[in-house]
Amino acid sequence: NLTKNKDGVYFEKVNYVVNAATEPGSTFKLISMVVAMEDGYITSLDDTINTGNGVTTYYGEKMKDSHEGGYGKISIRQVFEKSSNVGTSRLIWKYYKDQPSRFVNRIYKMRLNQKLGLEIKGEGVPHIKDPTDPTWSGLSLPWMSVGYELQMTPLQILTFYNAIANDGVMVKPRFVKEIRYHGELVRTFHPEILNPSVCSKSVIAKAREMMEGVVQHGTATNLKRAVYKIAGKTGTAQIARRSSGYSDAEGKKTYQASFVGYFPADNPKYSCMVVVYSPSQKAYYGGQVAAPVFLEISDKVFATDLELQPGFIKTEKTAVPLLSNGYLADIENICRHLNVPVGKEEVNSDWVIASCDTNSVILANRIIRPGQVPNVVGMGLKDALYLLENQGLRVSVEGRGRVVKQSIEPGTKVNGALTIIIQLG
Repeated sequence: NLTKNKDGVYFEKVNYVVNAATEPGSTFKLISMVVAMEDGYITSLDDTINTGNGVTTYYGEKMKDSHEGGYGKISIRQVFEKSSNVGTSRLIWKYYKDQPSRFVNRIYKMRLNQKLGLEIKGEGVPHIKDPTDPTWSGLSLPWMSVGYELQMTPLQILTFYNAIANDGVMVKPRFVKEIRYHGELVRTFHPEILNPSVCSKSVIAKAREMMEGVVQHGTATNLKRAVYKIAGKTGTAQIARRSSGYSDAEGKKTYQASFVGYFPADNPKYSCMVVVYSPSQKAYYGGQVAAPVFLEISDKVFATDLELQPGFIKTEKTAVPLLSNGYLADIENICRHLNVPVGKEEVNSDWVIASCDTNSVILANRIIRPGQVPNVVGMGLKDALYLLENQGLRVSVEGRGRVVKQSIEPGTKVNGALTIIIQLG
C-alpha cells in the first residue's frame, strides 16, 4: 500500500487494496469465462474461436489484442492464457448480446456486486452495471467482458480468485484471528462464508486449469518454478481520465499492471494480488511488472512454510524450546503458540525461572524484592533491563544473548546510584 511522491519517496498514504475501486482489466476475464462456463455455453476448453488479426469492432469502436497481428484461430484455453481481448469479447458477445442481463445477473449471483463488509473502514463499492443503467450502451457488454466499464477493488478481485482456489467457497477476508489481553482470550473471529459456491465443481476445475496454463504457456511464464506451481492471471488496464477518456492532453496513456493468483497450484494454501499503478519503467504489462513482485512474495512465503517443503518430515512429538527466565505471561504465550505443555504448580509470581523436561516447560517462582538487586541470570536483555532499572540501577551491557553473569550479587541492597554490569553469552 505504498504511494510515491514527487521526490520519489514511497510512503503509506491510501489503503488501495481496500478502497481503490478501479477498472481491473484482464483479471476480470476469469469471471467472464466462469459465467459462460456456468451457463453451459463453454463446455470444452479445446473448443476454438477465431481472433483474426487481433482487431474487432463493436458499433464503430475497435478492440485490439496486445499481440500485433492477432492469434488467428485458437482454443478457448489459449484465449485465456494469451489474454486475448478479441477472443474473450467475441465469446461473450456471441452468447449474451441478445441477453446481456443474463451475463450481469450471473455476476450478481456470485456476489461480486456487493461489498465484502470488511472491519476496515473505507471499502470501495464495486460497480457492475446492468442494462437498465443510464450509461449502458452497445459497447458495455464486450468491454465489461475484458474488465472495463466496471469497477472493483483489488481485495474484491482477490476474494473471487481465492474462492476458485478454495473449491468455490467465497470467504470474507479475515485480518484478525483472535484478540488476547495479558494472555487471556478476549474474542475469536471465525471464518465467515460469503458465498458457499460461486460456481459448480466442474467449472472450478476448468478455471484452475486455465490459470495454471497462464503460467505454464501464457502471459506469466516467468513464474514457472521447479519446486512449486503458481496459478493466476495477468492484468493490464488503461486508467481512465474523467474528462479525456484514457489519454491525457498529449495523447499519453497511464496503465495499471496486476497479477492475481494462488500457490501451490496443485494444493492451494496462499492467494495474493499485486497491483502496480502507473509503472515508472517502459514496461507496463502485468506479466512484466506485477508478476515478478508476486514471485518475490510467493518465494519468500514458500521458503518459510516448512509444511510446503518437499522431503520435510514433520515429527509427531513436540520439541521443547530452550527458554530464558523471564516474565510469566510472555513465556506462557510462547508455549501456547508452540503447543508446549507448561507446568507451573504454586507459581504466584509475575517473574519465573524456566526449565525443561522431556516434553514440557516447568516454571518456578522468581521472587523480586523491592530495594534489592534481582537475580537476572538466565534472562533475556529486555527483561533484565526492565527489572534492574526499575530498582534504580544503572546498567552496562557486554556481549549478546542471555544474561550469564552480573557484577553485583543478587539480594544486595540498592543504596544510591549503583552501576551493574551484566554479561551476555
